[in-house]
Amino acid sequence: MDPLTDHWIEALERRHLADLTRREVARALSALSSCYVQRRAKLAEGGALSSAGKRAAFALFYGPQHFLVTRHIVESLPVAREAISEIVDLGCGTGAAGVAWALASGARSIRGLDVHPWAVEEANWTYRQFQLDGRAARANLAVTDASSAKRTLQAARRGTGILAAYAVNELPPDGRSALLTALLDAHRRGARVLVIEPIARRLAGVAAWWDSWQAAWESAGGRADEWRFPAALPPTPLALARAAGLDPRELTARSLFL
Repeated sequence: MDPLTDHWIEALERRHLADLTRREVARALSALSSCYVQRRAKLAEGGALSSAGKRAAFALFYGPQHFLVTRHIVESLPVAREAISEIVDLGCGTGAAGVAWALASGARSIRGLDVHPWAVEEANWTYRQFQLDGRAARANLAVTDASSAKRTLQAARRGTGILAAYAVNELPPDGRSALLTALLDAHRRGARVLVIEPIARRLAGVAAWWDSWQAAWESAGGRADEWRFPAALPPTPLALARAAGLDPRELTARSLFL
């Protein structure tokens, strides 16, 4: 990893292990993983970030994982790195995925939107660690007439990279449909759009919307991909994963890119 990324990982450990032991965070990671896989109804209730332990686990494990996955995808799609000056990160979480695209493309400006106040605070902290001109704000991803998400997408033009990483799946069906229309409209105005989700074949019904999105993407001239590559997690996320009973030898994802 580069020096800035190494600095971020070290800062993450200091930030989230100051008041929690590694064993406590590993237990929280196990519960968080169960929430994503077996109790997804709790996601809409904020269950994924409902305790300090889960928030630390999300930041220390899923943040670096999302960073690595996004970086791998962007580096494998040359056009995703060309003439990008700004990243708009929808459902930004800790900001890690958006930062990965910014670093790979040379973009210096990044805007994040997330409904959870802790995620917004964490994303702004992440942007500072990477010395980016970034700002995250609290916003629902519902694309309604008065929503900040809609205004943000309407402002996207050539040079804007719009990212929705691990966020579309958590929207209700009506919200996904409206977001799809808004993303396609933004692409027609010149923006590039990248959607990343887990492959998640064993999660029945979790991503039943994917086929219709893929068809819309391909009709607009985009592409769909599945990715598998060896996990190269830093030592602390790797140790937490193993202590939580997870097997991080391989990272996988699927993506849509316009």
